[in-house]
Amino acid sequence: MSLDPVTAGIDLAKSFVNKFVKDKNLAAELNAAADSEEFQGEVSLRMGQIAINKIEAASESLFVAGWRPAVGWICAIGIGIKFIVLPIFSWVAVVLFTFPADKLPEFSIAELMTLLTGMLGFGVLRTIEKAKKVAREN
Repeated sequence: MSLDPVTAGIDLAKSFVNKFVKDKNLAAELNAAADSEEFQGEVSLRMGQIAINKIEAASESLFVAGWRPAVGWICAIGIGIKFIVLPIFSWVAVVLFTFPADKLPEFSIAELMTLLTGMLGFGVLRTIEKAKKVAREN
């Protein structure tokens, strides 16, 4: 087992392929792709981003470490508007003020949900930190 994280990741991918891919030709192709410089470069790039994320998360500055909570609040507010405020506003406008329902503004939530689902995936890591009682100040 290699101590280099890139090589260790590639070795792990190869062992996964060898264990679970039954077709030997496909397994050979996948292992060759894992050995390619392009794949190794991509893994190296991802490992570099992980290192940058750790440094950002350890920062005391609100402008460095605070962008994730800010994006989370923006998502929460946007979802609240989409699913609580706009339906109530639409109902009030149509029922009480006889406003034409087809003239109400449409609010697209696809981009917001993509961002939120990505953040919720990363949010699991913070939940694990809280369960292990890892303080932010440490």
